[in-house]
Amino acid sequence: MKKRGITTLWLLMVALVMMAKSYTVTSPNGQLTAQVEVGTVIKYSLKDASQQLVLPSAIALKTDRGTWGENSHLRRAVKTTHRGQIAAFAYKRNEVSDCYNQLRLQFKEGFDLIFRLYDEGMAYRFASTLKSEVTINDEQAQMRFARDWKAQIPYVRDSGDREDQLHNSFENNYTHTALSQLMDTRLIFTPLIVEADKGVRLCVAESDVEHYPGLFWLGNGKTPELTGVCAPYPSGIKIGGYRLLEQLPTGRENYLVKAHAQQQFPWRIICYATADEQLLDNDMVYRLASPSRLADTSWIRPGKVAWDWWNDWGVYKVDFRAGINTETYKYYIDFAHRHGIEYILLDEGWAKRRRNDLFAIVPGIDIKAIVDYGKAKGVGVILWAGYYPFDKDMERVCKHYSEMGVKGFKVDFINSDDARIVDFHYRAAEMTAKYHLLIDFHGTYKPTGLNRTYPNVINFEGVNGQEQTKWCTIKEYNQPLYDVTVPFARMLAGPMDYTQGAMINGTQTTYAPNNSRPMSQGTRTHQLAQYVVFLSPLNMLCDSPTHYNQEEECTRFIVSVPTVWDETIPLKSEIGEYVAVARRKDGKWFVGALTNWTARDLTLDLSPLNIAGRQADAFYDGINADRSAEDYKRCQITIPEDGKLKVHLAPGGGFVMAVE
Repeated sequence: MKKRGITTLWLLMVALVMMAKSYTVTSPNGQLTAQVEVGTVIKYSLKDASQQLVLPSAIALKTDRGTWGENSHLRRAVKTTHRGQIAAFAYKRNEVSDCYNQLRLQFKEGFDLIFRLYDEGMAYRFASTLKSEVTINDEQAQMRFARDWKAQIPYVRDSGDREDQLHNSFENNYTHTALSQLMDTRLIFTPLIVEADKGVRLCVAESDVEHYPGLFWLGNGKTPELTGVCAPYPSGIKIGGYRLLEQLPTGRENYLVKAHAQQQFPWRIICYATADEQLLDNDMVYRLASPSRLADTSWIRPGKVAWDWWNDWGVYKVDFRAGINTETYKYYIDFAHRHGIEYILLDEGWAKRRRNDLFAIVPGIDIKAIVDYGKAKGVGVILWAGYYPFDKDMERVCKHYSEMGVKGFKVDFINSDDARIVDFHYRAAEMTAKYHLLIDFHGTYKPTGLNRTYPNVINFEGVNGQEQTKWCTIKEYNQPLYDVTVPFARMLAGPMDYTQGAMINGTQTTYAPNNSRPMSQGTRTHQLAQYVVFLSPLNMLCDSPTHYNQEEECTRFIVSVPTVWDETIPLKSEIGEYVAVARRKDGKWFVGALTNWTARDLTLDLSPLNIAGRQADAFYDGINADRSAEDYKRCQITIPEDGKLKVHLAPGGGFVMAVE
């Protein structure tokens, strides 16, 4: 009996193996190969030409009609290729290559599973083929890495219970640690970077997240494995959070979303690079997003913004009382007009706090007078708005202020990516587009391609940006280290409203947080170079007009830097150490470099730019920048014939130039 039982079990196992089917799909250049196993469960794995990267990892969607991916019946497997280009808008290049090989697995249960291999990575997504609604109860997403590599991990800030962690602003420093050492109690948001062998870098991201929650990841503290976690749909909503501006769940349903008929679910992405700097140039999130839904984008105007909040309305040497009042904003408009800055932003405070009413204007502010004054000077006005007051009366707000001449909104304190919040982003994008308004999402999750689908979505926060220097010590926020990490990770997902441009700068010994007279960590040239290194189509000048007026040379350079680009070429860079990028607009090249708190000498290889012998306007760290962070040197240089330019970066320093 025992021997017969063993034989029966063995035969069953053989039968199951024989029933399982395996499919492979490779990248166009043949470097990457994904293998998909379809058996009682569905697993994928990933390797390149020299090493295994991801071991077989199970994926599935749990629905009210059964689990898609467990004992599912394969109807057909279809392989296709695509070679094309995407015209990009307000991006780091004007055209994005769209070349991939695809495997589409079609199942009898009413879903497809699609795998795409690009030279820059792998992506997969589920898609419903049902002609009716289906409830998605949960998603199984697994990534089992081949070895216990180190990773750059952005944990959510709050280490409390799961609901506290799901409610977060997607801002934190990066933790550099082994995959097996990841906390099993703290969620990780994306993008995150895994440092594989032989210089290979894997960046985990997602794209085309619509009517569905975003995906967090969780380690287990034992093995190099990540497990996906999504926020369930809210069962009820209450008003709360910062100044009662947020809509907070009172509970959670036992499902993620009630999906539409034939809905396509988000792309889960593993970006691939063979050198750190290649992550600076990865287009996976943008190319996988849904195409633009706007027939006309001619009214969308990227540009720079004179901003009030970071400098605490810190205008002085004037004959009026500075603050949240009409006189102050007219002064900001005069400053913007004089320097050719496209916009000013009225941040929090112009509408009465805790009233949750964007028509309840504080005394001393005349929005129409400010807008009209801006029109006369050729300067647009953008208004800050809390999430709840904007959402509750969205069309009335958009119609009223658009008719007044306001150019857009910065919407803040959203702080979630469950399906209800994701739906808000699409509704807000569509509504603002209807009234020809820009929208800048703050206090929200990283971009997942919405800026391609609705190009009036001009920027996103979801970044631990310069506002942190108003209240954080260096131990709490190491800005130069963050600045040479975030371009490889968060910026891979899309533009980021980092809010740079500080004219008061601190070294490791002179920096101190200050709310009313804030300073940056690192040198002046570090701040200037951020305008080239960071992608930001709506780009803030965070400091006081008074300070910019005192620093005309730096101000003129900042204003001269474009906010969108025709071409981007990453230069030799190292995650967490230094970053260097070249960008071109209308035939003019800009080059920027940043370092952490380590001083270093770099040789920038500019030969791919074909600019040898041309003149450049360059800003270097001054000889005393290690003691006085504002010290810089501006000079005209000639690009060497071999294209190799040597630059010295002070601690927390930078370099930037514009090539004539």
